Amino acid sequence: MKAQSQTSDVVANVSRSRIGDKSALRAWLRLWSCVGSVERVVRTRLYSDHGMTLPRFDYLSQLYRQPDRRMNMTELSRRLMVSGGNVTGLTDRLVADGLVKREQDPSDRRVQIIALSDYGYERFTQVAHEHEKWIGELFEDLNPDQVRMLNQTLGQLKTSLEEKLNEQQEE
Repeated sequence: MKAQSQTSDVVANVSRSRIGDKSALRAWLRLWSCVGSVERVVRTRLYSDHGMTLPRFDYLSQLYRQPDRRMNMTELSRRLMVSGGNVTGLTDRLVADGLVKREQDPSDRRVQIIALSDYGYERFTQVAHEHEKWIGELFEDLNPDQVRMLNQTLGQLKTSLEEKLNEQQEE
């Protein structure tokens, strides 16, 4: 009975210390706040300077990063983390604006390949260059060592989270 009571006390103390230590929660809230602030600045500047929405920028950046500047709709939807219907609507508008073009997959006619047009490539390159400057301006109050440390810490967090997600999927 005494051993069971001591075990319960240890568990209770560990639980209290984890629950009582709110540093992880504070870090999460601060990170979320920073992401929101950066996103608001980027959304505003993209639209005011280039008439472009953030979803359009994200879409074009996915194609831009591909070596051949093309991707099928399913993969595009997965990478953007939106439904196929959302990608289809955005694709229709980007095709109409001449930024992307639709192609059929030669090996499977049911699959649509979306390719960045030459105009889309030029336009995205221009906007991405300015986007990079905006991000630099937002981080200018941190010195290079602080930015490197932030990158390292966030990289470790990302790896840890991916491992946890993989473990959950395996269960």
